[in-house]
Amino acid sequence: MDKLKITLQYLLPKHLVSRLVGKLAAAELGGVTTWFISKFIKQYHVDMAEAREPEATAYKTFNAFFTRELKAGARPLHQDPQYIVHPVDGTVSQRGPIEQGRIIQAKGHDYSSLALLGDLREVAARFDEGDFATIYLAPRDYHRIHMPVAGTLSKMIYVPGELFSVNPLTAQHVPGLFARNERVVAIFETEIGPMAMVLVGATIVASIETVWAGTVTPPTGKKVFVWDYDTTGEDAIHLEKGAEMGRFKLGSTVVMLFEKDALDSFAEGVDAGAVTRMGQAFAKKR
Repeated sequence: MDKLKITLQYLLPKHLVSRLVGKLAAAELGGVTTWFISKFIKQYHVDMAEAREPEATAYKTFNAFFTRELKAGARPLHQDPQYIVHPVDGTVSQRGPIEQGRIIQAKGHDYSSLALLGDLREVAARFDEGDFATIYLAPRDYHRIHMPVAGTLSKMIYVPGELFSVNPLTAQHVPGLFARNERVVAIFETEIGPMAMVLVGATIVASIETVWAGTVTPPTGKKVFVWDYDTTGEDAIHLEKGAEMGRFKLGSTVVMLFEKDALDSFAEGVDAGAVTRMGQAFAKKR
Protein backbone atom coordinates (compact mmCIF):
# COMPACT_ATOMS: atom_id res chain seq x y z
CA MET A 1 0.00 0.00 0.00
CA ASP A 2 2.87 2.39 0.81
CA LYS A 3 4.47 1.72 -2.58
CA LEU A 4 1.13 2.38 -4.27
CA LYS A 5 0.75 5.72 -2.45
CA ILE A 6 4.22 6.81 -3.56
CA THR A 7 3.69 5.63 -7.16
CA LEU A 8 0.43 7.55 -7.40
CA GLN A 9 2.23 10.72 -6.33
CA TYR A 10 4.63 10.38 -9.26
CA LEU A 11 1.69 9.92 -11.65
CA LEU A 12 -0.62 12.59 -10.21
CA PRO A 13 -0.68 16.02 -11.97
CA LYS A 14 0.28 17.59 -8.64
CA HIS A 15 0.39 21.25 -9.68
CA LEU A 16 -2.99 21.09 -11.40
CA VAL A 17 -4.65 19.32 -8.46
CA SER A 18 -3.04 21.70 -5.98
CA ARG A 19 -4.20 24.82 -7.82
CA LEU A 20 -7.76 23.50 -8.16
CA VAL A 21 -7.87 22.72 -4.44
CA GLY A 22 -6.44 26.17 -3.79
CA LYS A 23 -9.29 27.83 -5.66
CA LEU A 24 -11.84 25.85 -3.66
CA ALA A 25 -10.07 26.69 -0.40
CA ALA A 26 -10.25 30.40 -1.27
CA ALA A 27 -13.94 30.30 -2.26
CA GLU A 28 -16.71 31.65 -0.04
CA LEU A 29 -19.25 28.82 -0.20
CA GLY A 30 -21.34 29.62 2.86
CA GLY A 31 -22.76 26.53 4.54
CA VAL A 32 -20.63 24.21 2.41
CA THR A 33 -17.46 25.90 3.70
CA THR A 34 -18.68 25.72 7.31
CA TRP A 35 -19.61 22.05 6.93
CA PHE A 36 -16.21 21.18 5.49
CA ILE A 37 -14.34 23.10 8.20
CA SER A 38 -16.38 21.32 10.89
CA LYS A 39 -15.58 17.93 9.35
CA PHE A 40 -11.89 18.84 9.13
CA ILE A 41 -11.78 19.90 12.79
CA LYS A 42 -13.31 16.59 13.84
CA GLN A 43 -11.22 14.43 11.49
CA TYR A 44 -7.87 15.92 12.52
CA HIS A 45 -8.69 16.74 16.17
CA VAL A 46 -7.93 20.43 15.75
CA ASP A 47 -7.84 22.25 19.11
CA MET A 48 -10.07 25.22 18.37
CA ALA A 49 -9.98 26.34 22.01
CA GLU A 50 -6.63 27.95 21.14
CA ALA A 51 -8.03 29.92 18.20
CA ARG A 52 -8.98 33.59 18.47
CA GLU A 53 -12.20 32.63 16.66
CA PRO A 54 -13.11 29.13 17.94
CA GLU A 55 -16.32 28.64 15.91
CA ALA A 56 -16.27 27.18 12.38
CA THR A 57 -18.89 29.71 11.33
CA ALA A 58 -16.40 32.57 11.90
CA TYR A 59 -14.45 31.65 8.76
CA LYS A 60 -15.74 32.59 5.31
CA THR A 61 -13.16 30.43 3.50
CA PHE A 62 -11.23 27.29 4.30
CA ASN A 63 -7.99 29.26 3.86
CA ALA A 64 -9.09 31.71 6.55
CA PHE A 65 -9.65 28.78 8.90
CA PHE A 66 -6.41 27.06 8.01
CA THR A 67 -4.34 30.19 8.66
CA ARG A 68 -6.36 31.05 11.77
CA GLU A 69 -4.89 33.34 14.40
CA LEU A 70 -4.41 32.04 17.93
CA LYS A 71 -5.58 33.71 21.12
CA ALA A 72 -3.22 36.23 22.68
CA GLY A 73 -0.79 34.41 24.95
CA ALA A 74 -1.47 30.97 23.44
CA ARG A 75 2.21 30.63 22.40
CA PRO A 76 4.39 32.44 24.97
CA LEU A 77 8.05 32.90 23.99
CA HIS A 78 10.77 31.15 25.96
CA GLN A 79 12.28 33.95 28.04
CA ASP A 80 15.95 32.90 28.26
CA PRO A 81 17.77 35.20 25.77
CA GLN A 82 20.41 32.51 25.23
CA TYR A 83 17.86 30.40 23.35
CA ILE A 84 16.23 30.74 19.97
CA VAL A 85 12.71 29.37 19.71
CA HIS A 86 10.65 27.01 17.58
CA PRO A 87 9.18 28.87 14.58
CA VAL A 88 6.09 26.67 14.15
CA ASP A 89 3.83 24.06 15.65
CA GLY A 90 4.74 20.70 14.17
CA THR A 91 6.97 17.67 14.54
CA VAL A 92 10.74 17.54 14.21
CA SER A 93 11.51 15.44 11.16
CA GLN A 94 15.32 15.65 11.40
CA ARG A 95 17.92 17.96 12.90
CA GLY A 96 21.70 18.00 13.12
CA PRO A 97 24.86 19.12 11.33
CA ILE A 98 25.19 19.94 7.65
CA GLU A 99 28.06 17.63 6.68
CA GLN A 100 29.90 18.12 3.40
CA GLY A 101 26.94 20.07 2.09
CA ARG A 102 24.46 17.28 2.82
CA ILE A 103 21.28 17.41 4.92
CA ILE A 104 19.58 14.32 6.36
CA GLN A 105 16.05 13.82 5.03
CA ALA A 106 15.19 10.44 6.55
CA LYS A 107 16.96 7.19 7.33
CA GLY A 108 18.98 6.29 4.24
CA HIS A 109 18.23 9.59 2.46
CA ASP A 110 20.03 12.91 2.35
CA TYR A 111 20.12 15.83 -0.07
CA SER A 112 22.24 18.80 -1.04
CA SER A 113 21.97 22.12 0.79
CA LEU A 114 23.08 23.74 -2.49
CA ALA A 115 20.08 22.25 -4.31
CA LEU A 116 17.74 23.25 -1.47
CA LEU A 117 18.86 26.87 -1.84
CA GLY A 118 18.27 27.06 -5.57
CA ASP A 119 21.83 26.11 -6.64
CA LEU A 120 23.09 29.51 -5.50
CA ARG A 121 26.64 28.70 -4.38
CA GLU A 122 27.31 32.00 -2.64
CA VAL A 123 24.20 31.46 -0.49
CA ALA A 124 24.85 27.78 0.27
CA ALA A 125 28.48 28.52 1.22
CA ARG A 126 27.27 30.60 4.16
CA PHE A 127 25.87 27.45 5.76
CA ASP A 128 28.77 25.04 5.13
CA GLU A 129 29.28 22.77 8.16
CA GLY A 130 26.46 24.53 9.97
CA ASP A 131 23.29 23.07 11.46
CA PHE A 132 19.79 22.39 10.17
CA ALA A 133 16.37 21.41 11.46
CA THR A 134 13.33 20.21 9.51
CA ILE A 135 9.85 20.59 11.01
CA TYR A 136 6.76 19.00 9.47
CA LEU A 137 3.40 20.70 9.91
CA ALA A 138 0.47 18.26 10.04
CA PRO A 139 -3.06 19.26 8.97
CA ARG A 140 -4.11 19.85 12.60
CA ASP A 141 -1.29 22.30 13.32
CA TYR A 142 -1.26 26.09 13.51
CA HIS A 143 0.08 27.19 10.11
CA ARG A 144 1.65 30.58 10.68
CA ILE A 145 5.45 30.70 10.70
CA HIS A 146 7.35 32.86 13.17
CA MET A 147 10.91 34.06 13.71
CA PRO A 148 13.10 31.85 15.93
CA VAL A 149 15.43 34.82 16.50
CA ALA A 150 15.31 38.50 15.54
CA GLY A 151 16.62 39.11 12.04
CA THR A 152 16.81 41.48 9.07
CA LEU A 153 15.78 40.14 5.67
CA SER A 154 18.59 40.21 3.08
CA LYS A 155 17.33 37.88 0.33
CA MET A 156 14.29 35.93 -0.83
CA ILE A 157 14.51 33.12 -3.37
CA TYR A 158 11.71 31.38 -5.21
CA VAL A 159 12.69 27.89 -6.41
CA PRO A 160 10.31 26.04 -8.78
CA GLY A 161 9.76 22.35 -8.35
CA GLU A 162 7.43 19.43 -7.77
CA LEU A 163 4.61 19.27 -5.24
CA PHE A 164 5.03 15.88 -3.61
CA SER A 165 3.43 15.36 -0.23
CA VAL A 166 5.90 16.06 2.58
CA ASN A 167 4.48 13.64 5.14
CA PRO A 168 6.84 11.17 6.87
CA LEU A 169 5.99 8.35 4.45
CA THR A 170 6.98 10.41 1.42
CA ALA A 171 10.14 11.68 3.14
CA GLN A 172 11.21 8.08 3.61
CA HIS A 173 10.68 7.11 -0.04
CA VAL A 174 11.16 10.11 -2.37
CA PRO A 175 14.87 11.00 -2.78
CA GLY A 176 15.76 14.68 -2.33
CA LEU A 177 12.16 15.53 -1.47
CA PHE A 178 12.71 18.98 0.05
CA ALA A 179 15.18 19.98 -2.66
CA ARG A 180 12.83 18.97 -5.49
CA ASN A 181 9.56 20.50 -4.23
CA GLU A 182 8.63 24.10 -4.96
CA ARG A 183 9.86 26.37 -2.16
CA VAL A 184 10.47 29.89 -0.92
CA VAL A 185 13.76 30.67 0.84
CA ALA A 186 14.18 33.69 3.12
CA ILE A 187 17.69 34.66 4.27
CA PHE A 188 17.93 36.73 7.44
CA GLU A 189 20.93 38.40 9.03
CA THR A 190 20.80 37.75 12.77
CA GLU A 191 22.94 38.15 15.88
CA ILE A 192 24.13 34.54 15.38
CA GLY A 193 24.89 34.96 11.69
CA PRO A 194 22.85 34.16 8.58
CA MET A 195 19.71 32.06 8.94
CA ALA A 196 17.74 30.46 6.11
CA MET A 197 14.04 29.82 6.54
CA VAL A 198 12.96 27.47 3.74
CA LEU A 199 9.20 27.17 3.26
CA VAL A 200 8.59 23.97 1.29
CA GLY A 201 5.46 23.54 -0.83
CA ALA A 202 3.54 20.27 -1.05
CA THR A 203 0.57 18.58 -2.69
CA ILE A 204 -2.57 20.77 -2.36
CA VAL A 205 -0.63 23.56 -0.65
CA ALA A 206 -2.57 26.42 -2.21
CA SER A 207 0.03 29.09 -1.55
CA ILE A 208 3.09 30.23 0.37
CA GLU A 209 3.01 33.76 1.74
CA THR A 210 5.44 36.07 3.52
CA VAL A 211 4.53 39.12 5.57
CA TRP A 212 6.65 41.45 3.39
CA ALA A 213 5.75 40.14 -0.10
CA GLY A 214 2.31 38.62 0.33
CA THR A 215 1.63 35.58 -1.86
CA VAL A 216 4.89 34.41 -3.46
CA THR A 217 3.39 31.33 -5.11
CA PRO A 218 1.11 30.72 -6.98
CA PRO A 219 1.59 31.49 -9.78
CA THR A 220 4.16 28.77 -10.32
CA GLY A 221 7.40 29.81 -11.98
CA LYS A 222 9.75 27.88 -14.23
CA LYS A 223 13.03 29.38 -13.04
CA VAL A 224 14.69 30.56 -9.86
CA PHE A 225 13.90 34.17 -8.89
CA VAL A 226 15.97 36.17 -6.40
CA TRP A 227 15.03 39.36 -4.55
CA ASP A 228 17.69 41.29 -2.61
CA TYR A 229 16.76 43.60 0.24
CA ASP A 230 18.55 46.49 1.95
CA THR A 231 19.54 45.56 5.50
CA THR A 232 20.03 49.13 6.69
CA GLY A 233 17.98 52.29 6.56
CA GLU A 234 14.25 52.93 6.67
CA ASP A 235 13.41 50.28 4.08
CA ALA A 236 15.09 47.42 5.95
CA ILE A 237 12.70 44.60 6.87
CA HIS A 238 13.45 43.67 10.46
CA LEU A 239 11.41 41.09 12.34
CA GLU A 240 11.66 40.51 16.06
CA LYS A 241 11.94 37.10 17.71
CA GLY A 242 8.50 35.48 17.66
CA ALA A 243 7.11 37.78 14.97
CA GLU A 244 5.12 36.20 12.14
CA MET A 245 7.17 35.87 8.93
CA GLY A 246 4.92 33.77 6.70
CA ARG A 247 2.17 31.20 6.42
CA PHE A 248 1.09 28.11 4.52
CA LYS A 249 -2.38 27.67 3.09
CA LEU A 250 -2.62 23.91 3.60
CA GLY A 251 0.31 22.44 5.48
CA SER A 252 3.89 21.69 4.67
CA THR A 253 7.44 21.80 6.04
CA VAL A 254 9.96 24.37 7.23
CA VAL A 255 13.71 23.74 6.93
CA MET A 256 16.00 26.03 8.94
CA LEU A 257 19.73 26.44 8.23
CA PHE A 258 22.32 28.12 10.47
CA GLU A 259 25.97 28.89 9.86
CA LYS A 260 28.87 27.00 11.45
CA ASP A 261 29.17 27.55 15.23
CA ALA A 262 25.94 29.58 15.44
CA LEU A 263 24.33 27.04 17.76
CA ASP A 264 25.82 25.57 20.90
CA SER A 265 23.29 22.76 21.31
CA PHE A 266 19.69 21.88 20.62
CA ALA A 267 17.32 22.24 23.55
CA GLU A 268 16.37 19.19 25.57
CA GLY A 269 13.86 17.03 23.73
CA VAL A 270 14.48 18.54 20.29
CA ASP A 271 14.98 15.20 18.55
CA ALA A 272 13.45 13.49 15.53
CA GLY A 273 9.79 12.80 16.26
CA ALA A 274 9.46 15.48 18.94
CA VAL A 275 6.33 17.63 18.88
CA THR A 276 7.11 21.35 18.71
CA ARG A 277 5.16 24.41 19.75
CA MET A 278 5.97 27.84 18.45
CA GLY A 279 7.85 29.86 21.04
CA GLN A 280 9.31 26.96 23.03
CA ALA A 281 13.10 26.64 23.37
CA PHE A 282 14.67 25.28 20.20
CA ALA A 283 18.45 25.71 20.52
CA LYS A 284 21.04 27.49 22.63
CA LYS A 285 23.17 30.15 20.99
CA ARG A 286 26.92 29.68 21.03
